[in-house]
Amino acid sequence: MELEKLLSKMAIEGVIHGGSEINEAMGAVSDETRSLCAQMNNGVYTNDQIRQQVSKIIGRDLDEGFSLFLPFTADFGKNIKVGKNVFINSGCRFQDQGQIIIGDQCLIGHNVVLATINHDYNPLNRGTLHLKPIVLKENTWIGSSSTILPGVTVGENSIVAAGSVVTRDVAPNTIVGGNPAKFISNLEDKIK
Repeated sequence: MELEKLLSKMAIEGVIHGGSEINEAMGAVSDETRSLCAQMNNGVYTNDQIRQQVSKIIGRDLDEGFSLFLPFTADFGKNIKVGKNVFINSGCRFQDQGQIIIGDQCLIGHNVVLATINHDYNPLNRGTLHLKPIVLKENTWIGSSSTILPGVTVGENSIVAAGSVVTRDVAPNTIVGGNPAKFISNLEDKIK
């Protein structure tokens, strides 16, 4: 299946049934992505070389302000959009079948997980995947070892404290933290 058709079906339908044509096509793309990630994670590279390899993984060019510290893994790769001047620290894992959109000037800390998939609740259908996008608006900072769950939007300028599990949208200009992440403060209260 052509990649654009696959991405369109995934976005429109939001569900991938185990053993389906879409599932098989997704698996083929994932195989390629895992190989590209493994190659990248098993060498010593300059920032430019890493940027070029990540561009292959996501299928899009990245601006010169993009920076990534290895290792990094993506489950699918081709459903990630990255803005300008984004920094991703080491150990991050992106499960992007449902789509990950990262705005300009975002900072993503060590060991962050962005997960856009839920498995079906019915144990007889656990091979069915439910997809929902994750959106990190401009100037967000995701603290180390945080997990962002499917369907979450983190508003512009917001901070997710280290170790948080974000289960619902984060309002712009706020700080959240905990498991599940809850409001801690307005950002303007911290900026003096």
